[in-house]
Amino acid sequence: MRMLRKKTNGMALHAHRTPLLSAVADKSVDRRAFLRGSGLTIGGLAALGMTGGTVTRARAQDAVGRAVDTVKSVCTHCAVGCTVVAEVDNGVWIGQEPGFDSPINLGAHCAKGASVREHAHGERRLKYPMKKVNGEWQRISWEDAIEEIGDKMLEIREESGPDSVYWLGSAKHSNEQAYLFRKFAAYWGTNNVDHQARICHSTTVAGVANTWGYGAMTNSFNDIHNSRAIFIIGGNPAEAHPVSLLHVLKAKEENNAPLIVCDPRFTRTAAHADEYVRLRPGSDVALIWGLLWHIFENGWEDRQFIRTRVWGMDQIRDEVKKWTPDEVERVTGVPGSQMERVARTLANNRPGTVIWCMGGTQHTTGNNNTRAYCVLQLALGNVGVSGGGTNIFRGHDNVQGATDLGVLSHDLPGYYGLAEGSWAHWSRVWEEDLDWLKGRFQQAEGEDGKTVNLMNRTGIPVSRWIDGILEDKENIDQPDNVRAMVLWGHAPNSQTRMTEMKTAMEKLDMLVVVDPYPTVSAVLHDRTDGVYLLPAATQFETRGSVTASNRSLQWRDRIFAPLFEAKTDHEIIARFARKFGFEDRLLRNISMDSEHEPNIEDITREFNKGMWTIGYTGQSPERLKLHMANQHTFNRTTLRASGGPCDGDHYGLPWPCWGTAEMNHPGTPNLYDINTPVKDGGLPFRARFGVERNGENLLAEGVSNPGAELQDGYPEFTMQMLMDLGWDGDLTEEERSVIDGIAGASTNWKTDLSGGIQRVAIAHGCAPFGNAKARAVVWTFPDPVPLHREPLYTNRRDLVEDYPTYEDRKFYRLPTLYASIQKQDFSEDYPIILTSGRLVEYEGGGDETRSNPWLAELQQDMFVEINTRDANNLGVRDGAQVWVEGPEGGKVKVMAMVTERVGPGVAFMPFHFGGQFQGEDQRSKYPEGADPYVLGESTNTAQTYGYDSVTQMQETKATLCKISAA
Repeated sequence: MRMLRKKTNGMALHAHRTPLLSAVADKSVDRRAFLRGSGLTIGGLAALGMTGGTVTRARAQDAVGRAVDTVKSVCTHCAVGCTVVAEVDNGVWIGQEPGFDSPINLGAHCAKGASVREHAHGERRLKYPMKKVNGEWQRISWEDAIEEIGDKMLEIREESGPDSVYWLGSAKHSNEQAYLFRKFAAYWGTNNVDHQARICHSTTVAGVANTWGYGAMTNSFNDIHNSRAIFIIGGNPAEAHPVSLLHVLKAKEENNAPLIVCDPRFTRTAAHADEYVRLRPGSDVALIWGLLWHIFENGWEDRQFIRTRVWGMDQIRDEVKKWTPDEVERVTGVPGSQMERVARTLANNRPGTVIWCMGGTQHTTGNNNTRAYCVLQLALGNVGVSGGGTNIFRGHDNVQGATDLGVLSHDLPGYYGLAEGSWAHWSRVWEEDLDWLKGRFQQAEGEDGKTVNLMNRTGIPVSRWIDGILEDKENIDQPDNVRAMVLWGHAPNSQTRMTEMKTAMEKLDMLVVVDPYPTVSAVLHDRTDGVYLLPAATQFETRGSVTASNRSLQWRDRIFAPLFEAKTDHEIIARFARKFGFEDRLLRNISMDSEHEPNIEDITREFNKGMWTIGYTGQSPERLKLHMANQHTFNRTTLRASGGPCDGDHYGLPWPCWGTAEMNHPGTPNLYDINTPVKDGGLPFRARFGVERNGENLLAEGVSNPGAELQDGYPEFTMQMLMDLGWDGDLTEEERSVIDGIAGASTNWKTDLSGGIQRVAIAHGCAPFGNAKARAVVWTFPDPVPLHREPLYTNRRDLVEDYPTYEDRKFYRLPTLYASIQKQDFSEDYPIILTSGRLVEYEGGGDETRSNPWLAELQQDMFVEINTRDANNLGVRDGAQVWVEGPEGGKVKVMAMVTERVGPGVAFMPFHFGGQFQGEDQRSKYPEGADPYVLGESTNTAQTYGYDSVTQMQETKATLCKISAA
């Protein structure tokens, strides 16, 4: 297989490169030549100057008498959670090393992690607030920016209501900033708040949480060391999460664990596989049911596990019977012999782990896919065991934490939802008047004609903010359209339908971008006014906690003070809150480090007081800082400290970390492990779906955690349950007083601010959330049993009648199209399946990484992978420019990479590029000096409509296109 390459002859192929890159492209490029051409000394220890970027060689005598400090932080790219050790000299970040003591990255970095210093010190950053006036960028002060933006927002609020301002948050915020951002949106009076998780793993969260209780990675990267088989579907960790591959390969080599990779592309991960399965994009459910057909047919399932801990598997069996080897091959393209071999491998090598990423989630049936993956593991008995589980690799450094902290249009922090009781709980935490908070939200007419408070209704998701602007007002379940957008740490080129996005941006009254870099938001549109760019500090210029993909929290210390005129996200939130008149309410229990900057540790302690549902209550700032200081004491497989000040803790106190910090719960490394006491991190499945369904028992049968005084299934704990068991006498007077002040006997473990109900339940060996069965059938979803449904844009018209999509429907305030699109046949004009994914060199929308000269040198061209047969039939040569056009009219001009990585009839493009649009270069539209080194077309310009039936996740993995020579 050909690997992705740079130029072969050292010549610049396009005029769009900056002089920096062009200069080094004129000669054979090697690392040393690039460093010389960049003006950077070998070793990368010289700091860029703040004026002009001049680098001078340090003299030894200048360093005499002062020590270089080392500061621990965490990489700001993917959610593996690699420790970065910064070398700081007199407030200047002069060098970095990977964290050799970190049990997560073990002294390793990928290309992105190795260059994060440049992300922080980068010369292409926004340096001061700017606004567009008559088509020109003008510098303004922070005070003027807050005043002007605030005045316009208050005007819009008065005219159209708070829902007409959309607050789009970020997976790049720390936990504290994410929490404060969601709280801020609540005080503004809207649920039109969301972040990147909607378009990367919302279908994971919904599917997994509705199967067994929590919507997160069940085990850890390190626990993969214990896996006897590794099944990766729709994920490419070798490029998307490179350091995670250390843990995968350790199991492969030491356990002789077979690595099975299922993907439409032969990826760099597939290159390591023992078995590579090439499936047709969008056929994941059919593939999984095909595996289960062999497992059930041969009696390879774990019948004891299913009997005691799973509900609904008989309904799954009925669906699986339809998926014979012949039908699976017809739908997926995978031969029956290979399916049988993979099923046998999984059955013979237990425990095995299943790993997936956005290749499985970004579909109109994304929630079906994630539930099918879970059902496979339940059938094999691979859940709640070391080496098993579903290990879901998250893509941004704090997309797990920002999701947990509720930066979502359908949730409050801790997944409390938007019901009356949820708002009452958080009002108690905030010591806020609930009636005042209700008054901040708009009223609207519900479907039954009655007036409803939009406080209790889901907002518009980020995947659909475009339609919040463009859809007819009469079709939106809120009083008016979205008129102002705040894109806070968000790359819009990571979203589909960019031609419509451009129109939406131009229709807004105001567009506000808050980011260390200008992002594509600054240039996609043709606006001449009403655009503001506010320079946010990076996470290296502040402190706070961040949650890795495995649910471990880590504490970042500040490496250096914010550069230029950048401000931390929490300071910007506080400034807006002051402008809007609710700063005192928002921060009533949070002290200030300066006039405008809230204290981070106080924010941590505030969410510790309220997030009982998922156990974000035991990770005090002090405990997290202690873990970071003593990383070397933690076992690199179990993540448990052996001796030292953190003795017995699991690294990062992975949630749930029950009770208060004083209770000293060690965190939960592997979810749903009934072989470990709850007090040591064990758990059953969560009882969140009731105790019975149609007369059938939903609670576990005859199994419980060691030491549990209830040795069978039991419901979630309430004060009444403690009283019935006679355990209420274990509560302290203070705990009882708090419980009585909430709801007395009706107080639930999730709303008890004292933590007493949790403490007593665990003291008796029980899980606060009960002991239930996982449910293989989710009766509240459009497809209770996961079904294969053809993508909206499919070239397999023969399958549409057998496996049609959904009927059009309305949810999340907006009409959503399904059947009305699928009934149209686009396949003759657009015959090639288009899918997208990641590169190792860049991350997310790519604004930061394409502005990093160390990374920009590695991959300078946007491209499309085309199979050799297709390229020859189209008359396209490798390296030539081609047009890739989608059926909705969006098109991109990119370089062709002719390769066998993709099969015939499939094309692939990475999604990290921006700054070019339908063949036009937009470099001149950036503020001077803030344009990324590398520009390129966004694949999402050619991507099309399509949203998951439960979460509104965008479809990016299975649409259609046509390719032609440019």
